[in-house]
Amino acid sequence: MTNKQKILLIMLPFWTPLVPPQGISHLKNFLQHHGFSVKTKDANTGGEFKEIYNKYFDTLRKYVPENKQGNFYNIGHDVLRNHMMAHINYENEKAYLELVKIVIYKTFFTVFNHQQLNELQDVLNLFYTRLEKYILCLLESEKPGVLGISVQRDTIAPSLFAFRLTREKYPHIKTVMGGCVFSDLLRIDSPNFEHFLEKTPYIDKIIVGEGQNLFLKLLQGELPETQRVFTLKDIDGKTLGYSSLNFPDMTDFNVERDYPYLSAQGSSSCPFQCSFCNVGAFYGQYREKNPRQTAAEMTRLHKTYGAQLFFMNDSLLNFVATGIAEEFIKSDLALYWDGYMIVDKSVCDFENTMLWRRGGMYRIRLGVESGSQHVLDLINKKITPQQTKEALSNLANAGIKTTTYWVIGHPGETEKDFLQTLELLEETKNNIYEAECNPFTFGYSGQGKTHRWKDKRVLLYPEKAKDMLIIQSWNKKGLPSREETYKRMNRFVQHCKTLGIPNPYSLNEIYQADNRWKKLHENAVPSLVDFKTRESYIDECKRLRKKSFLKPTLQDDGDFGF
Repeated sequence: MTNKQKILLIMLPFWTPLVPPQGISHLKNFLQHHGFSVKTKDANTGGEFKEIYNKYFDTLRKYVPENKQGNFYNIGHDVLRNHMMAHINYENEKAYLELVKIVIYKTFFTVFNHQQLNELQDVLNLFYTRLEKYILCLLESEKPGVLGISVQRDTIAPSLFAFRLTREKYPHIKTVMGGCVFSDLLRIDSPNFEHFLEKTPYIDKIIVGEGQNLFLKLLQGELPETQRVFTLKDIDGKTLGYSSLNFPDMTDFNVERDYPYLSAQGSSSCPFQCSFCNVGAFYGQYREKNPRQTAAEMTRLHKTYGAQLFFMNDSLLNFVATGIAEEFIKSDLALYWDGYMIVDKSVCDFENTMLWRRGGMYRIRLGVESGSQHVLDLINKKITPQQTKEALSNLANAGIKTTTYWVIGHPGETEKDFLQTLELLEETKNNIYEAECNPFTFGYSGQGKTHRWKDKRVLLYPEKAKDMLIIQSWNKKGLPSREETYKRMNRFVQHCKTLGIPNPYSLNEIYQADNRWKKLHENAVPSLVDFKTRESYIDECKRLRKKSFLKPTLQDDGDFGF
């Protein structure tokens, strides 16, 4: 590999194009700085694949009863991901269709007949026909010496298809795989990883973790040629940190047309250990960027690409939000930002939420998880339902959109616990912009309590399907059962509909949700449509005035301070 060879870095379907792909954008900037020619492509923004996506889910929705659809798109991705993988690996059609039938049943608890399965099969046939044409045209036009694919949870099967096709048609091209899938489905310490290596000889090199330095050393021939998998341990854990080279080059993307947000980051990893989460285990020690640097980088991106709305890649913003907000309050520039937080004392302070709002905070995605103190303790969440009420009230009255995430069916959750979740929904409905529930998902390794559950894990799908799926899924023995968990999820979704709490996906649904929010809260942030049209510069946060509201009394439910 030499710097005369072109490097093609791509992201394949199906990944929601909320922001331009950051992993390959950072790699492009870094590798070009070292003299390499790099091209980046995102296949998720083209209409040809969006049409397939919509057709697949429309077919599923047609045959799954409404009272079993739950959080339809989120859990439907489990079906699509496994179906796409089985589709490219099956040898016996009867066994393949039987597996797809099982996958659908384990998610929607609905039995699909042969005709319905064939309808889904037709959609995937069309998808892979289009994907093959897309990949071959791309390889022919770009003529790369190296193909790198950033692989996410729901892009794994199309990525393997592309790698295999590349090896068949252009065997001289070196293939390199990286991406967040190694923090989840393909953790190195799971049996999935070894089986994956056996089944994918067409992938030359695999990079796990932050890829800039590893990719560079690989290209420069500084890593062992006989070694296939590389991690940060191979370079003594050296990362770029928050250097000027760790910055995205998104010039290959039509940022203004294809993405509602730009991306930024003020911190990395997470200092907490929630039972269901693997972020800290994968990304390592929590670290923060100087807020002045974060604001400067956001300003630079705004001046380059024009957008005012940012999605923050931080696992949580609690410890950096105030610093970022203060930087923009001092600045003449108005930029708006959206990201994740946990409920803590800072969010339970209205002075803080108003400061964040004036500094551009647009939406907060809050891990509420449950309305039951019992479940919150099982999760190791270190919060109370009363603190959740206070946090939602403060954010909403500041006008900040509140996306709430809920875990349904955590091991040990009882019917009483679940009813307390529904009660919390009802009590806070006017302070929730949207509510998204997800069933508890058991990972083989990496979660905060994996070590306590390891003796209770069982395969979700038949062992004999291993070679079709390549990546197996696990379930946990015990209560609540998977079927009961999905029933509760359906009840949660129905309760939200009754209360008028949306979970919008389409632009029209978001527009309606934004109008509801404006009617509920005088300080409401501008609609997403206002940013998407970009007809004028938005700076209403600079003129925001604090409006008083009746503040609920926060009862001390114990010492849950951080």
